[in-house]
Amino acid sequence: MKFWGPYPYRSAFHSSNAQEECQRALQHLEEVLMVEGPHTVAMIGLESVVGTNGILVPPDGYLKGVREICDRYGIVMMCDEVMAGFGRCGEWFAVNKWDVTPDLICFAKGVNSGYVPLGGVVISQKIADSFKDRVYPGGLTYSGHPLACAAAVASINIFKEEKIVENARSLGTDVIGPELEKLKAKHPSIGDVRGLGVFWAIELVRNRETRKPLVPFNAGGADAKPMVDFANACKAKGLWPFVHFNRTHVAPPCNASADELREGIAILDEALSVADSYYEG
Repeated sequence: MKFWGPYPYRSAFHSSNAQEECQRALQHLEEVLMVEGPHTVAMIGLESVVGTNGILVPPDGYLKGVREICDRYGIVMMCDEVMAGFGRCGEWFAVNKWDVTPDLICFAKGVNSGYVPLGGVVISQKIADSFKDRVYPGGLTYSGHPLACAAAVASINIFKEEKIVENARSLGTDVIGPELEKLKAKHPSIGDVRGLGVFWAIELVRNRETRKPLVPFNAGGADAKPMVDFANACKAKGLWPFVHFNRTHVAPPCNASADELREGIAILDEALSVADSYYEG
């Protein structure tokens, strides 16, 4: 089963504000469930904050609404926190921001900064209790690797001691968010900025009124030239950007300093003049 999630800037539900987007997205999810039959769905899995596909922060109330739908129909709720967890969104897990408790949380690289490959699943007490009467089929030769787990324990301790999560949160509220809004006010090619903590996206457009993307979806060759030129302008100044379709993501390390971020954002400011040169509005 697949369903559309909320994306206020490019709403699949023709919403005019975040609250409307939340309500319509939840209604859509429940309607899809009715068509498929709730009894055929064991689990609903979603990223707490969508990552590579746009850093889409859900409207307030959306994850809570998904939790309520899952409870209503006896469906397990799983949140994917591989990208969003361990400080990236200014919380240990991004879902914490909305006071929602899923049944399962998937995590990976953020838990030990990627020093050693490691992934895991947080299991609710209710699900854990089901293994009292049956053996959990885990503990195989490739799981629970001592080196990977030791790296995770050390990283978590450093997160606590150096207040890494708190740093990421304040960088988002005090530096990245305000600075990107300034860029949006200055550069007409910026259609939208969104994010949390140190997990942000700048969406580039040719026209703010129509929201026509700076490049087509999955563009290549000559069609991708505006984003290629923008990326090259960043690299020429010493900044390596993450560019995906018509977006560039701003996702610095959780332990970055405010000065380092302002240095990078200043380079973005210069490079965005290249994107502005393609603006048609």
